[in-house]
Amino acid sequence: MTPRDLPANDDVRDPFATLRRALWIGGGQWAGKSTVARLLAVQYGITVYHYDYHDARGHNDRRIARRVSLGEPAADPDPDQVWVRSTPEEMAAETLTGFPVRFEWALDDLRALVSGLPIMAEGWGLRPELVAPIIDSPRRMVVMVPTPEFRRHQLHHLPRASAFGHELSDPARAQANRVARDALVAEDAVRTARRLGIRVVEVDGSRDAAAIAEIVADHFSPYLPGRDRRA
Repeated sequence: MTPRDLPANDDVRDPFATLRRALWIGGGQWAGKSTVARLLAVQYGITVYHYDYHDARGHNDRRIARRVSLGEPAADPDPDQVWVRSTPEEMAAETLTGFPVRFEWALDDLRALVSGLPIMAEGWGLRPELVAPIIDSPRRMVVMVPTPEFRRHQLHHLPRASAFGHELSDPARAQANRVARDALVAEDAVRTARRLGIRVVEVDGSRDAAAIAEIVADHFSPYLPGRDRRA
């Protein structure tokens, strides 16, 4: 299901006008999306929705129920099959295929939020092609992606960037597969964003998180309190 498939009634789609007023940060893994969103939340007093947190925790029951409804095993797939025996291309294709369903769950979360200021949603599953039908301007979204060099830096300096949480028969191969998958998924986000006229911010490590946050804040300036409203 995509946003275009949702009921036409705006009270059902967006009962508190949360989605149409939201700001969106999508892109690749480990580009600093959460850090930038957190900095902007503190600076501007806005609420941030962390897609990855909800996707890994709050949505798990829905994921299991969907598997059962499709006649699939309720348990998670074998970690070795996912990370070791699959190719990066297969992994990327499966990830991209699953994003629309997972995005709909995120929209359900966001619909329940009410704020006097725009809510910022960040996460790699907030794909340009899914967000574009909702927003009234490309200025409401930015796509952040790490360069290969910055991704390698994150792998070496950010413990959670290299953690799996599973026992694997070949951790080195699993890690190589994940890095390659993430690159393919990020490249797809960049291509799609540029086709839709959505800004791409490439993170190469030459600027700190505060500097990247300022770039993103400038992009969102028509919607952030206290920023210059001239678009």
